[in-house]
Amino acid sequence: MPLAVMRRAARETVSGLPREFWWLWTSTLVNRLGAFVATFMALYLTLDRGYSASYAGLVASLHGLGGVVSSLAAGVMTDRLGRRPTLLIAQLSTAASVALLGFMHHPVAIAAVAFLVGMASNASRPAVQAMMADIVRPEDRVRAFSLNYWAINLGFAVSSMAAGFIAEFSYLAGFLIEAGMTLVCALVVFAKLPESRPSLTAKAASEPVVGLGTVLRDGRFMSVVGLSFLVALVFQQGSVGLPVAMGEAGFTPADYGMAIAVNGVLIVALQIPVTRFIEHRDPRRLLVLSSLLAGYGFGLTAFAGSVGVFALTVCVWTLAEIVNAPTQTGLVVRLSPVQGRGRYQGMYTLSWSLAALIAPLMSGLVIDRFGAEWLWGLCAVVGTAAGLGYGMLMRRLPAEEPTPATTPSTATATATATATASASANAEVGTATP
Repeated sequence: MPLAVMRRAARETVSGLPREFWWLWTSTLVNRLGAFVATFMALYLTLDRGYSASYAGLVASLHGLGGVVSSLAAGVMTDRLGRRPTLLIAQLSTAASVALLGFMHHPVAIAAVAFLVGMASNASRPAVQAMMADIVRPEDRVRAFSLNYWAINLGFAVSSMAAGFIAEFSYLAGFLIEAGMTLVCALVVFAKLPESRPSLTAKAASEPVVGLGTVLRDGRFMSVVGLSFLVALVFQQGSVGLPVAMGEAGFTPADYGMAIAVNGVLIVALQIPVTRFIEHRDPRRLLVLSSLLAGYGFGLTAFAGSVGVFALTVCVWTLAEIVNAPTQTGLVVRLSPVQGRGRYQGMYTLSWSLAALIAPLMSGLVIDRFGAEWLWGLCAVVGTAAGLGYGMLMRRLPAEEPTPATTPSTATATATATATASASANAEVGTATP
């Protein structure tokens, strides 16, 4: 591709997004660059502390359980306190709990603090997604969510490589570095990000209050949450089912590392160009396609007999991940009432947290009792079911109007501009309100 074409494509990808988005994007990137603890936690507990693999698994489960607990609570905080206070509380709590975890020695203390780390680190997600929905125009949201997802994976790829070197020097240094970089994220939020929660208009004030009960009664949205849970169960097998299956087949951890590395490389290389291709395409077809690619990408793993073939299957479901992530997040925003974005995002986050908690149990049970081939066949079935579900659900979904979103700058402008922005936002999601 000519250099001029590449420059134009890059310019078009990043143009038109508000300054506040880029500060939020920077905070996300810094956060993921410092995400060392999740990478080396199992090695830290088994090699450095001398605990069993079962105990390491228990700590990982408690960490996931903390994320499940905080998903809904953080969603409520995002709507009640605001996006900015929730982000600050979550990031400061994460920094403090991660640093504290590095000094814990007793097994009960380690498990308890790991649970707190899971709660704190997951609490920022509903606020980040709600703030992006607030400050980015509807027609740019898929691109914005894609860029944020790209930052997450770029940061994780770098931190994963750095974690190994840091662990050889000092595990405690890894805990403290992550705590320090999380504090940097909090400083970015405090210094550069104003509150983005839309103002309560007279029309919105007259409507029923959006509570968790409202979210649970929203049948269409809860269907999306259920389908998201199914897709997340499939994607989780890349980190829980695949290494176990490859190990039982006689492959080494290095073999698994080579195969799974394809996932991160492809996301970093393809996320932005693929998003340019799918940005204005039918989300129904994209979600159906991504669900089928995920299911059958993992399903093909049953026929893999070499590292190269395993890597090819990773290519298939990674493409599904690239398409699914921004499209599905955009759908969640589309179905969320403006005044309830935090709660809706919290419920959506819960679907992924539950999948992260259940997937290891599911994969272990299926592999032990029936064999890895049954797990990959089950992934194909689940992916197909999710694809059919999205096809039926999206058939009844009204078209989204390309109206401008409320941003921090417009929220403090004249009364006429505020009323116009609020009215268009309500028009955007009015059909999704229960």
